[in-house]
Amino acid sequence: MKENETPTLDEIVDKTTPIKEWLVDYVGEKNNPKDNEVTVEMIVTSLAEEFPEFLMAIAEENFFRGYSQAISDSEETEKATNKTNE
Repeated sequence: MKENETPTLDEIVDKTTPIKEWLVDYVGEKNNPKDNEVTVEMIVTSLAEEFPEFLMAIAEENFFRGYSQAISDSEETEKATNKTNE
């Protein structure tokens, strides 16, 4: 897998819940895929076009969680390094 690949985007979405059923039908009607299969990427693209605030909220939360985790990891690494050097 390449660094910037996201295999999840290529996954076909099954209608396993009521909201998935609605979303797959909506995106399918909008995109009219030849194989009648809706992928995660199609849904993300539709949300980006029609409801960008939703995706921004998720992206921001993901960024801040990742940033917090990076700081925590850095602090733990520093502690471990200091213990090793004592």
